[in-house]
Amino acid sequence: MTLEQATKLIKSCAEQMNSRYGQVVFDEWAVVSFSEDKTRLMAYIGPRKEEFQTNFLSDAGSLRAGLLATRHEPGDFEFARHGVGTSFESFMVLGHGMYLIWNNTVQSMDGIAKDPHWLGAQVPFAELSEKVQADPVALSAR
Repeated sequence: MTLEQATKLIKSCAEQMNSRYGQVVFDEWAVVSFSEDKTRLMAYIGPRKEEFQTNFLSDAGSLRAGLLATRHEPGDFEFARHGVGTSFESFMVLGHGMYLIWNNTVQSMDGIAKDPHWLGAQVPFAELSEKVQADPVALSAR
């Protein structure tokens, strides 16, 4: 799939998650690309775009090792249970060197998961993962 198709799916997923959870689950998400030791911000929704870019490595926190590993396949994801503030809560592999970062700039993943509505909110997340597995994001060569 294209980046444009992926961002539409991500927006829809976030809306569905928020609806099932009863409030915003992740107030920040970003699509990032890692290539040639550079991180590029490809898409961003949230309250702090410049800060996101500036603080990326420190905000990656406990997810940094997973983000920088090359062993993941499209659709794979990880959660950081105790990330606080701007520390990222989750990532999902979108394609070769492409990642979706999910973040709640107020709550930790542990706090989000304590709400029983989190179980229902996971359904659209899992569906997005399955869609990415079936059709990973590929940047067109221009």
